[in-house]
Amino acid sequence: MRPDVNPYRHGAKLIWDRLVWDLNVQAWKSRAKLKRRKDSRSGKALILCNGPSLNEVDFKAVERSGIFTIGLNKINLLFERTTLRPDMIVAVNDHVIEQNAEFYRETDIPLYLSSRGKRYFQGLPHITYLHHSAQQKFARDCSWSIPIGYTVTFVAMQLAYHFGFDEVGLVGCDHNFASKGRPNEAVEAGEADPNHFDPRYFSGGVTWQLPDLVGSEHYYNLARLAWEENGRRIVNCTKGGRLEIFARQKLSDFLPGT
Repeated sequence: MRPDVNPYRHGAKLIWDRLVWDLNVQAWKSRAKLKRRKDSRSGKALILCNGPSLNEVDFKAVERSGIFTIGLNKINLLFERTTLRPDMIVAVNDHVIEQNAEFYRETDIPLYLSSRGKRYFQGLPHITYLHHSAQQKFARDCSWSIPIGYTVTFVAMQLAYHFGFDEVGLVGCDHNFASKGRPNEAVEAGEADPNHFDPRYFSGGVTWQLPDLVGSEHYYNLARLAWEENGRRIVNCTKGGRLEIFARQKLSDFLPGT
């Protein structure tokens, strides 16, 4: 009988997956782009998380401020209601990438996607691929691999650090879901989504994964410590919500020039 836990088999799989990715031309191109963008920016950035409270954000004020914005996952569902377009979009969940692949192919917004999603796209220059790491760490340099940490928000925090931003604000990070169940379990969506800023986000029977809020908090703490160790900071500008790991600040006070 094979043992339930075999560290050698697990290690061999990690090495094999890494070699397969490193021999792919998209890995070389993505790594080169990430290396060029290391510490290329400064100042403030704003991560547009996807909770219901995102609907309360004053997007005209965000636009006027000129702040660098990082959109997540299906942020494009917001585009019908605002002229704001994020400077980049991050998505690492397999279900999200598959469901939103048409938009990702057609947009000219720079995308940072999981390397597992490359099968949906053929050599598109606006896409940079991110290789997953199973390590429970915060990546200060994302050019080789990046931990996922149960939430795309953690990935965006690492990329913002990699780019060199001094401060990052969060909006729409409610850290609270109406849908309950076993963390990370893949489930079928209902007719309307009560957990995100748009009822179409996960709806109509598509597959999505229930959140792991405890796991997310572990990685948020890693992010907070990494930023603070280098004299930088993450602040939570979300209206309401249940995320208290980061200091809170009003969005109007965080935005530059306001």
